[in-house]
Amino acid sequence: MLTLERAKELLATTTTEEHLFLHAKNVMAAMGGLARHFGEDEAHWMAIGYLHDYDYEQHPDEHLQHTEQPLKAAGLTDEEVRAILAHGYGLVNDVQPVTNLEKSLFTVDELTGIIQAAARMRPAGITDMEVSSFMKKFKDKKFAAKCNREVIRQGCEMLGMEVRDVAAICIEAMKEYAEELNLGPKAE
Repeated sequence: MLTLERAKELLATTTTEEHLFLHAKNVMAAMGGLARHFGEDEAHWMAIGYLHDYDYEQHPDEHLQHTEQPLKAAGLTDEEVRAILAHGYGLVNDVQPVTNLEKSLFTVDELTGIIQAAARMRPAGITDMEVSSFMKKFKDKKFAAKCNREVIRQGCEMLGMEVRDVAAICIEAMKEYAEELNLGPKAE
């Protein structure tokens, strides 16, 4: 079973850009919150979340096309590799998310981008962020415009949950990692 330590080792072999590591940490934290919500293995889901963009820096135009074989060779199970591949459903592949793990990763990949951007604008970062302030930013299509809201809506629908509820779980989970995510209170 993939551990967070192993996920960090593997991502470090393909990734150098700090913003990609930060994105990995955001997704990791959010996945931990959703694992808790679904009563699943939090550490395992966090590891999958951390590693999900394994080939992105090296192959941004062929994302997830250079993931399956290297990760299987590195010892990941078929289920773990499939979960990572499924976050590209409808965007770069046709691996449809079917498990809660796959659906969650598909959803939070884009969702955490909006949460991160919204929290950065706040004096206290994410530490006092409420879901209502997230929802205002979510509805503003110009805010964090690169984050695909349709994917977020589709993922929440797959999970049978409202965007607001998934966002609330992710925000609370990300609060636990505020410093690591550079989302703590700003120094005055």
